Amino acid sequence: MKTLSKLTSALLATCILCGGVYAASSGLDAKAENRPLFHDKRPIITAESLPAGAYDPNGDFSNDPNPKIEHLFLPWEDVDLSTLSTANDYARKRGRSLLITIEPWSWARDWRVTPTDLLSGILAGHYDSNMTAICSAAAKLDRPVTIRWAQEMDEKNGQFTWAYWKPEDYVKAYRHAITVCRKSLPSAKYMWSPMGKEGLEAYYPGDQFVDVIGLSVFGYQPFDQRKLGRDSTFVEATKPGYDRVKRFKKPIVIAELGYQGNEAYVHAWAEEANKPHAEFPDLTAVVYFNDREIYPWPDGLGRPDWRVASPLLN
Repeated sequence: MKTLSKLTSALLATCILCGGVYAASSGLDAKAENRPLFHDKRPIITAESLPAGAYDPNGDFSNDPNPKIEHLFLPWEDVDLSTLSTANDYARKRGRSLLITIEPWSWARDWRVTPTDLLSGILAGHYDSNMTAICSAAAKLDRPVTIRWAQEMDEKNGQFTWAYWKPEDYVKAYRHAITVCRKSLPSAKYMWSPMGKEGLEAYYPGDQFVDVIGLSVFGYQPFDQRKLGRDSTFVEATKPGYDRVKRFKKPIVIAELGYQGNEAYVHAWAEEANKPHAEFPDLTAVVYFNDREIYPWPDGLGRPDWRVASPLLN
């Protein structure tokens, strides 16, 4: 699960990035505080850990040497693409590659396009210039780039316009967008990134359009207690989605990871998240989502706060 809109965070980042790319936002040169263990919830990284990354609009990972992937989110409308160079410089200083999630909409509050109109516009080529502009700008960067387009299409909770499409229509739109992008950015890797739900296989666009598969994995203790009557583990939460995508024989990345709970819950997830697990031989990296949820979770459970600096639950 993730945000319906990142407009609030984008506004906070405007003073630094002058527009819609807000990977590092106010943390571009900020010094992260030294926090006691599990008052700082970031994954525990050891010499054996899988490569780590972060989406970090709050700057908590600014001076952390562990992340090797800088995750950016941007819409393909109403975005100042010159700020990509700022993000590129930030990533270069920290030895990080770039994972760029492109969301096929605008974050403007008055943006209104129906799922049907968005789909027909994409297939008719009306948005080709949007995709070309982003990919052309990314082609000028000196960091390795992975493009993730229209993520979590299998999540049917109303977050994303493109999740209302039929699987076959999503496949057509994904193929079209990636084909357009590759003309300007042939060196990038392209990530197909479902949530991990049952039936995701129908959305797979084909091997020639996918270099790496992304998954989203979140652990929220109140949800676990409501649904399971106990705490879940990282392995337990990751396994269903992983088992559904491993059939495609592609490298797998957790593109969004977050967890919130009490100290024992956070401790368990932080220890396990980046650890190599025999159950997941194709898992190659884990990227933390360091922000608060905007879209409410079901059953009145509110908005989890995935930020590593957020308070633990009692």
